Amino acid sequence: MKRILVVDGGSLYAQDVARKVRALGIYSEIVPGSAVVQALQKAEPSGIILVGRISPRLEEDLAQLSRPILRLGDEDAWDYPLEGFLNEACGSERDWSMDSFLEQAVDKIRSQVGSGRAICGLSGGVDSSVAAVLVHRAIGDRLTCIYVDHGLMRKGESEQIVNTFEGQFGIPLIHVQAQDRFLNKLEGIEDPEQKRKIIGIEFIRVFEEEAAKLGDAAFLVQGTVYPDVLESGVGPGTFVKSHHNVGGLPEDLRFELVEPLTPLFKDEVRLLGEKLQIPQEILWRHPFPGPGLAVRVLGSVTKEKLGILREADAIVMEEIRRAGWYDKIWQAAVVLTDLRTTGVGRSGRTFDYVVGLRFVTSRDGMSADWVRVPYELLASISERLLKEVEGIGRVVYDISPKPPATIEWE
Repeated sequence: MKRILVVDGGSLYAQDVARKVRALGIYSEIVPGSAVVQALQKAEPSGIILVGRISPRLEEDLAQLSRPILRLGDEDAWDYPLEGFLNEACGSERDWSMDSFLEQAVDKIRSQVGSGRAICGLSGGVDSSVAAVLVHRAIGDRLTCIYVDHGLMRKGESEQIVNTFEGQFGIPLIHVQAQDRFLNKLEGIEDPEQKRKIIGIEFIRVFEEEAAKLGDAAFLVQGTVYPDVLESGVGPGTFVKSHHNVGGLPEDLRFELVEPLTPLFKDEVRLLGEKLQIPQEILWRHPFPGPGLAVRVLGSVTKEKLGILREADAIVMEEIRRAGWYDKIWQAAVVLTDLRTTGVGRSGRTFDYVVGLRFVTSRDGMSADWVRVPYELLASISERLLKEVEGIGRVVYDISPKPPATIEWE
């Protein structure tokens, strides 16, 4: 398969260039300038695209490869030079498509797993759902999904996940109740990186225990996607934060990982899901972090805080659906801050939590902008949160783009 290497010199647009190359039918990968040598050791690309500030020394070194090189600057001038460059680098061959990826992914999964058994860490989100259905297509009932209810899910979500996968997909599913176990591990932990790693490790420990009951599961399926790898700084990525399924894995992992979605951006995962005939209500759910509400409760996690956040989140989802804005927003996050603020209630002075609303639009999670929702919608949400959820004393709206701010607050 033809491959284009996109060398990122600190540009905001490297991911857009990579996506554009893929849209033109050729597979692309992003690496920072500091990781080019490592990427070239894996396989020499058909061509190289330089985006952002690239050192003259690196350009000289890359020129020695005798491969076509394109330097891109202004994002408005991509289409014409890209077409000509790709024709030079790859000729008329256009072998990247979701149909070809699906076929190759199934073959690769079968080759990796062989006659063995696998378990899938199912969160109910888009990525793990698509990974589960894809692996099930490849190896059938030798896949068992494990859904761990860690007590950090949104209101009614666990019931929905279990009903969908048992009833609609017919994939063997084990539902593990582990709320107290996770909350005990998180007690008193405030650092967000530590929270993510604790949750990632505890997930694996639960999987190991359940796999032991199955007897012979040697493979662990995860819905890791390309932005997870890039942001976690694994391989050629640049560290932003640990994702529980990448940087949060324990060193003594007893499983061989099966991660069929690692080449894909989020919108490509959804396109693959459509090929697999996964229902739209699953494919177009807003992204939800693997560590769940633990990283939307800022500071230490307690049952009281989780209860407040669940009720607040349910109200926000209800209001944006009622207003017809759910499908216009890529992700609507409700954050319970660790800040308390004074207020006035019926019985006098109050000292309750500040809730942050973070509504963003994005294509792949690599960059994002805040959504300009109507003031009327914000007003109805604020009114309900302050009246209906005890413990909330103030509501704020986050208008920070990514970069520099990440989508999640932690």
